[in-house]
Amino acid sequence: MSSQEIPEDKHLPSEQGDAHHGGVAVADDPFADPGLPVHKPRIQDIDDRAAKRSERTVAMLFTVSMLATIAFIAAYVIIPVDKIVYLFPLGKVSALNFALGMTLGIALFCIGAGAVHWARTLMSDVEVADDRHPIAAPADVKAKVMSDFAAGADESAIGRRPLIRNTLLGALAMVPLSGLVLLRDLGPLPEEKLRKTVWAKGKLLINQNTGEPLRPEDVQVGSLTFVQPEGLEEGTHEFQTEIAKAAVMIVRIQPDDIKDKRELEWSHDGIVAYSKICTHVGCPISLYEQQTHHVLCPCHQSTFDLSDGARVIFGPAGHALPQLRIGVNGEGFLEALGDFEEPVGPAFWERG
Repeated sequence: MSSQEIPEDKHLPSEQGDAHHGGVAVADDPFADPGLPVHKPRIQDIDDRAAKRSERTVAMLFTVSMLATIAFIAAYVIIPVDKIVYLFPLGKVSALNFALGMTLGIALFCIGAGAVHWARTLMSDVEVADDRHPIAAPADVKAKVMSDFAAGADESAIGRRPLIRNTLLGALAMVPLSGLVLLRDLGPLPEEKLRKTVWAKGKLLINQNTGEPLRPEDVQVGSLTFVQPEGLEEGTHEFQTEIAKAAVMIVRIQPDDIKDKRELEWSHDGIVAYSKICTHVGCPISLYEQQTHHVLCPCHQSTFDLSDGARVIFGPAGHALPQLRIGVNGEGFLEALGDFEEPVGPAFWERG
């Protein structure tokens, strides 16, 4: 039977919702407001002692946050950065990182937990339903928002509960201190590290090629030898950091060819020791002209006269190379008579 042959009374159920034909009645308002459940007061709303307990709990959480912030700063200052501890089940961890993470986590958690407990137990929990409104709020809505805000501030009782208010302000004020302390890690404090090297009185001059101490007769006129201080072993953790400041070159010049009086006094039988670190950008100096006693930095061609206090005679370097005062010990080995009297390396004076 075609659709054209179906009688009118055999069509689909009417829009009015005929129950005999399976129709569904359409309500006048399919989204009727069900209303709000009856408000049930909390124990803090009817028992002042319970409210006081909640207030003390919130204050305690904020106080713990302050103490955790203080512990964070103390851990940062006290715990060595290379200290490793064993913690089950984590295994071996950095004591500093663990302490910083735990204290900062506790500080932030306690502020959040205190705020949540405050809101759930002491602030008003009366439910309010508002109809949707256009995004562009009219003036009366804005006024209502401000009124609601003022009412919320009043209901929070922050003005009537100074203990909560003061501890909250204290916790919020102290947490940013953690970030300020971490700013120290933007760069290590140099302290005296840039002004001092591992050279000291009595330290032998060790040939970097042979690893053996040098005697004056081992250094020939016109030769260039690179040395490092006794006790600085290649492959150790601090080697690269220290050799970058303590690398020294020694040459032997005829004493009559030395023009600078202090250079002659700080030498031994014409053997002079100077920092190998160029004072321009810190490249290692490695080229020596025997006839002129000039050393040349291969990076930017700064040239220093080792017969005249290692002063700059060409190139962009701004300072002479620092000289290391040397002598001979009782066993006949070359030794340092102290550290450099001025800092080694590039542009130190400009950096402060």
